[in-house]
Amino acid sequence: MILHAALIQLNSSDNPAANLPVIESYIREAHKGGATLITTPEVSNIISASRSHQQDVLRTEDQDQTLARLRELAAELSIWLLIGSLALKTNAADGRFANRSFLIRPDGEIAAWYDKIHMFDVELGSGEGYRESAQFQPGDRAVLADAGFAKIGLTICYDLRFAYLHRTLAKAGAAIITSPAAFTVPTGKAHWQVLLRARAIETGCFILAPAQCGTHAQTRKTYGHSIAIDPWGKVIAEAGENPCVTLVDLDLNLVSEARAKIPALTHDREFTTHDHQ
Repeated sequence: MILHAALIQLNSSDNPAANLPVIESYIREAHKGGATLITTPEVSNIISASRSHQQDVLRTEDQDQTLARLRELAAELSIWLLIGSLALKTNAADGRFANRSFLIRPDGEIAAWYDKIHMFDVELGSGEGYRESAQFQPGDRAVLADAGFAKIGLTICYDLRFAYLHRTLAKAGAAIITSPAAFTVPTGKAHWQVLLRARAIETGCFILAPAQCGTHAQTRKTYGHSIAIDPWGKVIAEAGENPCVTLVDLDLNLVSEARAKIPALTHDREFTTHDHQ
């Protein structure tokens, strides 16, 4: 089976209301291009380093206008829509937000949602550092959903560095794993493609990684290069550094073919660790 998919690359601002019509226009463009599975990047609704600003403009899931409108749009166009993630208010006692991915069915209903598990808390040097756990409450559940044509496993950005999450999703039946991102430029240049190709090879899954790009509010920069990778680790589509729609055809038969050649998902063995001092 050939699945027509699309990766939407965005340069989201710190204004969710302004970002929404941009997202909608790209989804419509992808739909006109024939895509029936359309994906958007991490934090599609807002990129902001200011927690106070986010506190002012973000909403809870049931009140979020971006989610409501994109659900309507998925139903209007009869598409599967992976909203890479939205920053949302929660009822957390410490006031932290959720970084939540949504898979929307062609009837507009939410098929699955996933809160980013792994938090990007790093110091990259030259004054560039991130402490995602100060803003976002991490999730604690791996998530996949049956879209009929395939089971889809959900991850977000920094999750790509944790191979066991992807392996868990593949062993649970995922044929496609989504990896929406807002990747930094230094780590993107060094690690983005090689890690995503590794995750595809290890799992025998298609990897779809729509990304944020360019310079955002507070001068944050993201890498772009949205990418689709087949189960053998081949890059089958890649965007550049500007907002765009990238169309890609996925031959889902390649999943079983790759796993038949390298059946590593069935070769787990128990082992112990011995530390000789």
